[in-house]
Amino acid sequence: MNRLQDKVAIVTGGAVGIGAACARRMAEEGATVAILDRMDDSGRELAGELVGLGHHARYLHADVASEAEVAHAIDEVASLFGRLDVLVNNAGIAGTDKPTHELTEEEWDRVQAVNVKGVFFCTKHAILHMRRAGGGSIVNLSSIYGLVGAADVPPYHASKGAVRLMSKTDALLYARDGIRVNSVHPGFIWTPMVHGFLSGHGGDLDEQRRQVGALHPLGHMGEPDDIAWGVVYLASEESKFITGSELVIDGGYTCR
Repeated sequence: MNRLQDKVAIVTGGAVGIGAACARRMAEEGATVAILDRMDDSGRELAGELVGLGHHARYLHADVASEAEVAHAIDEVASLFGRLDVLVNNAGIAGTDKPTHELTEEEWDRVQAVNVKGVFFCTKHAILHMRRAGGGSIVNLSSIYGLVGAADVPPYHASKGAVRLMSKTDALLYARDGIRVNSVHPGFIWTPMVHGFLSGHGGDLDEQRRQVGALHPLGHMGEPDDIAWGVVYLASEESKFITGSELVIDGGYTCR
């Protein structure tokens, strides 16, 4: 229960899904958790839940596609809690599922603004505070589709490939500061985003869930906690010799 004792952590997109699971498990392990999101009702509810359980948590509104909002939120977290040790760049969107030649510039740019620029903005404004703290851990949520391709959602695939290499670049840039940077690559996890993605294709949702689950050698989709515990590990001192690495949590999807 003390793997993250006395650490201050930010989780972007922390109101629901994988982000919410990360916030819960990190708080249980002793971290003070700041939840950043645009989903104010869900974010406040989760923060209230954690505080009610005796944990230290706070919700802050922030759109990661806005550098001004990101800078303000991260500075506020550091001011409120005195330091920043962990940044979980989880916020992301799937975007429009069209072949490349049918996509509009706006559809492409929206995904890059959240999934790529969001990671850039948050990392940029976290570094100073982590240097002041004497080090830290940045965990970037990429995807299996930052490692392999598929014939759908081109903007999403491009964005997650970018996050993978951004993680390696920043691992090299900030290693001397004691700041570790790693990427996590989930398979299909049953979250509101995946629910929405499958629903957008029409048809029987339960059957689609079964078919997508069958793409994983273990035979089913993952759960948000499957990812959250990996994030806890990378945020903790247990992973102190790991940086620039890829933690793949995908039920065997990328073994093929």
